[in-house]
Amino acid sequence: MKVTINDVAECAGVSIKTVSRVINNEPSVRAATRQKVLDAVKTLNYTPNLAARNLAGTHTYSIAFIYDNPNAYYVIDMQNGILEACRSKGYELLIHPCDSNSPVILSDLNKLVEHGKVAGLVLTPPFSESPAFLETLKSMNVEFVRIASSRISHEIEENSIQIDDRQAAFNITQHLLSLGHKRIAYLSGGEEHLSTLERQQGYCQALEGAGITVDRQLIIDGEYSFESGESNAKKILRGDSVPSAIFAANDEIAAGALFAARMLEIDVPGQVSIAGFEDSPFSRQTWPKLTTACQPNKKIAHSAAELLLKRIQSKSAKANGSAAEGEIQRSFTPELIIRQSTGPSPE
Repeated sequence: MKVTINDVAECAGVSIKTVSRVINNEPSVRAATRQKVLDAVKTLNYTPNLAARNLAGTHTYSIAFIYDNPNAYYVIDMQNGILEACRSKGYELLIHPCDSNSPVILSDLNKLVEHGKVAGLVLTPPFSESPAFLETLKSMNVEFVRIASSRISHEIEENSIQIDDRQAAFNITQHLLSLGHKRIAYLSGGEEHLSTLERQQGYCQALEGAGITVDRQLIIDGEYSFESGESNAKKILRGDSVPSAIFAANDEIAAGALFAARMLEIDVPGQVSIAGFEDSPFSRQTWPKLTTACQPNKKIAHSAAELLLKRIQSKSAKANGSAAEGEIQRSFTPELIIRQSTGPSPE
């Protein structure tokens, strides 16, 4: 039989109303009582009827994950990270893929918030970096947390999780420079993502710091896809002045570049080194395995969801003269992982 709230109340030796307060994260419950209820919930493996809670009153117990990203690995990591935070707080997750180029995206967003009874949103690029999108959310008075690429500073926006793509890209490029590479190509991702520009800036800064003039012919525009990496790598590897290293804006692009090198019978890393970004499964499924920067997407998503739920619950906490507790990691710098795809320059 399905465990009910009555069973939890009996097991904990408290009233049904107290169990409800604990499940709803209301601040007016003593710590010892709260722990007894949580222990009973765990013992009985109780799952609240979230749909009924959403229908029961004005307070909603659902948040939405808004994204437009073709990388399935990225999306799954984000979903899992957000789900972990939701489950720990008794919230549901609405997964909402969108087309960021749709002319009706803003009206669709309005319908989602109004008719979906959504308490808040977790935004990823390009939505989290779109001024029009963010202004629309502010006008709707809905809570949101954005995951965005930006320079880490001491003044982090109160509703953002920052990723320092620039520093991570600088570190990757510096690694290639330390191996003696001077002609390093950069295979770009989509321009609608701020991370694309930030990673390119890190690449350029590392070259300039080493006294190397940035060759714009080695910066190739593209998309965050295997096909883009393959196509652009073939172009640059068939040119008159072949680079000794390629830095791709993500692992999918880098995997495509590695495939292109194999097709052209170019040895990696003997003749050309290749590095990616993100440490997605693509980086570990290739041979040789890709040097990359580990971006902990699941952990980033978990922090974003925790921050959003904290902001949602703090409204109720403030009304009761209390404040939400707990520190949340707000900034991340992807860490360099050196693997077999990079080696000394043949020069």
